[in-house]
Amino acid sequence: MTERPAPPVLASPRSERVRAARRLAGRSARSRAGAFLVEGPQAVREAVAGHAPGRPGAVRELFVTADGEARHPGIVAAAGAAGVPVRRCTDQVLAELADTRTPQGLVAVCDLVDVPLATAVEPPPRLVAVLVHVRDPGNAGTVLRAADAAGADAVVLTDSSVDVHNPKAVRATAGSLFHLDVVSGVPVADAVAALRDAGCAVLAADGGGDVAVDDLAGAAEAGTGSLTGPVAWLFGNEAWGLAAGDRALADAVVRVPVHGRAESLNLATAAAVCLYATARAHRPRR
Repeated sequence: MTERPAPPVLASPRSERVRAARRLAGRSARSRAGAFLVEGPQAVREAVAGHAPGRPGAVRELFVTADGEARHPGIVAAAGAAGVPVRRCTDQVLAELADTRTPQGLVAVCDLVDVPLATAVEPPPRLVAVLVHVRDPGNAGTVLRAADAAGADAVVLTDSSVDVHNPKAVRATAGSLFHLDVVSGVPVADAVAALRDAGCAVLAADGGGDVAVDDLAGAAEAGTGSLTGPVAWLFGNEAWGLAAGDRALADAVVRVPVHGRAESLNLATAAAVCLYATARAHRPRR
């Protein structure tokens, strides 16, 4: 019985294949190629689990080191079984592709995940997070992860927000960007109009809101109020929140009360509070 030859190992960081993948760290290159980089076992695992040719986020190829394959053989095997090309490479090649100082041996090239706004509202969603002028990729990714955990159907990033395919944003989602519809690059007024047409109440989260999310949650416990139906939450910029014009688009402006001495909550924490209040209201009451 003859032994199968060992698969070739990609060893040159200067090869065209590696250089083409590395260029995806830039937004313009991602846009031209329709692809982005996904780093680390958790995110790559979710990308492979949801892989289907032609589907948003489909995996084009997987780069893996010997150590990465030894640590995560199930991911590599699943990628191969799904027909994803597996490129075994040296640590030097993976370091060229990775955005972190201590890469974990796996980097995938995936199709962009975003879908048209019309796709995200059909069928009508029950819970949506809309990021308005959110510029920090870590914050954007963390809110997306919180939205996924709360059971949201979609996340919309307006045309003034960060690219969700930014490497830091991708890492912050911990794979959640493969679990729900993601819409990018739409004006906030267009997003609000489409979501309202789909039956969503539109609530703006803002520290100066007229109503507290606690009061909405209390009303929901009694089976009334805006949280009991489909909801789209507007979350604003990390530093200045929502502009007056954006707040005016909402049906209500809601604050997360601060009961202690903290000056405020950061964006991701406030978003998680609002999203989970809605998720609880949507659960069947005992």
